[in-house]
Amino acid sequence: MDQTPLPLPPDEDEELTRVHPNYAHALRVQTVLASLPVLVAAAVSEVSLRKLDLLPPGLVAGAVLVIVALLVIRIPQTRFNARGYQMGADRLRVVRGLMFRSDTVVPFGRVQHIDVNQGPLERFFGIATLTLHTAGNHNASVTLPGLGEALAREMREEIRAHIRRETL
Repeated sequence: MDQTPLPLPPDEDEELTRVHPNYAHALRVQTVLASLPVLVAAAVSEVSLRKLDLLPPGLVAGAVLVIVALLVIRIPQTRFNARGYQMGADRLRVVRGLMFRSDTVVPFGRVQHIDVNQGPLERFFGIATLTLHTAGNHNASVTLPGLGEALAREMREEIRAHIRRETL
């Protein structure tokens, strides 16, 4: 059997553009907020165990706090580093993921409408999510979070202009 590697498509070896650095900060805040219930549960467990004198004080809450701190530092940075995009003349390529890698190419001719979304946390950090909606029912939407707000709006207008030129 031939073990020759398949040739890469021309856009595969081009450099990806990274998302806005504030995206890592927003992910970090999301991770902290998601870990708050775990920290509260650890504190409650600590109080309950202290009454029973089973473990040294601070062992459970301290261990959980250290684990959460490591997760807050590591996971958002890893997720930030695993994202990138490439804006071509007639398509948008979105790459994400480490273990489960996703490399999606959306031709502008397939785009039906475009959204620029911002939640409160994204607004605070000055970033936005660009969402391209395409025809079809499977993977009909492609999202690109972590763009600077102005860049997301600029990309939306550039894609809209391309679609307008194609339909005329």
